[in-house]
Amino acid sequence: MKQLDGIAIPYWQYVFPAAVLTTCLVILAAVSLPGRAPLILPAVTSRTDGPGSSNRSSCNIFKGDWLPDHGAPSYTNETCPVIHGHYDCMRYGKPDLEFLRWRWQPDGCELPRFDAARFLGAMRGKSVAFVGDSLARNQMHSLVCLLSRAERPVPWTNGGYLYRYERHGFTVADFWSPFLVRAAETDPDGPARNGAGLWSLHLDEPDPGWAAHVSKFDVVVVSAGSWFYRPSVFYERGRVVGCSGCLAPKVTDLTLRYSLRAAFRSALRAAVGASSGTGTVVVRTVSPAHYENGTWNDNGDCVRTRPLRRGEWEMDVQQKEMHRIQVEEFAAAEAAAKGKGVRMLLMDATEAMAMRPDAHPGKYRLWQPDKFRVSRDCVHWCLPGAMDVCNDMLLHMLID
Repeated sequence: MKQLDGIAIPYWQYVFPAAVLTTCLVILAAVSLPGRAPLILPAVTSRTDGPGSSNRSSCNIFKGDWLPDHGAPSYTNETCPVIHGHYDCMRYGKPDLEFLRWRWQPDGCELPRFDAARFLGAMRGKSVAFVGDSLARNQMHSLVCLLSRAERPVPWTNGGYLYRYERHGFTVADFWSPFLVRAAETDPDGPARNGAGLWSLHLDEPDPGWAAHVSKFDVVVVSAGSWFYRPSVFYERGRVVGCSGCLAPKVTDLTLRYSLRAAFRSALRAAVGASSGTGTVVVRTVSPAHYENGTWNDNGDCVRTRPLRRGEWEMDVQQKEMHRIQVEEFAAAEAAAKGKGVRMLLMDATEAMAMRPDAHPGKYRLWQPDKFRVSRDCVHWCLPGAMDVCNDMLLHMLID
């Protein structure tokens, strides 16, 4: 199931058979370079590029504004066939394509446009895994499309979750894990009998679907958030400790804040442990939904055609709390990782994405009424589009 800011949407097509996962990982192991060297990430150097430019080592790429960009986009759904129907706004008729023609401009410095050849050259023989929900996959597909300007991956089809760039020995993969921890749906209809579902979350157990495999990857990008709105019962050490929206009279409602914090803590501990000595762990913060003039289930939509300026969009209390918790858990994991040879990086993309209510699919996406209860998607991001800036940030963070 997939949650759109509280929406229960079945995403069964994103759950891959275990045999397929095992086969792909065997292939990955077979083609990976033997005795691969650890990913060495050079520190950002201090330099001044001319009058008016700032010291790059002190540049905060996460604070800025969106400016017109007449050079965008760098790919389309015709040049990149891997774009899933939920993000393929061009194919499904989004009428105003101005959302494509903006670039993120940090305060006082530049964030260069994504350079596919440079990224693949720097990441030769390396690998990146995205771990999380469909927004993690949203970013993974963006990266695959951006890299295709330099080399087409294998396979070159829609729906894949592991792509191999043979000439560069580079692999990018996605691990579907919307709660990051071990989870099971116990009631598809949910406590309110509205189809929202009810989940059991084992908050102290990282999801083995990704935790057993990420040690094979040099960079692990972790992101999750919207599924935590779902009614859930929380387990720790095999015992019920509380819930969120479960409506059980003898179970304390600890709210989604408890589960989000505990899940990120467990997931980051596992990712750091798997990456010890060689790897990099990146945490991408939550990207807010943009429903206006109603909620997701009451005529809410996202029909704006231009980015906002700073201060024009106020995130709701829960979104602010989710962001704060993710930043705090990143800081705790970073402190715990010291001395273990793991590089921890925070991609604090929340502000940049909060300013892009124009870049969601809305109703212009693959919609299957028999499977999806809501036709307006103001959570995911059109590809190409605003999500591409997260990979501009990723390149800058990894190799600049």
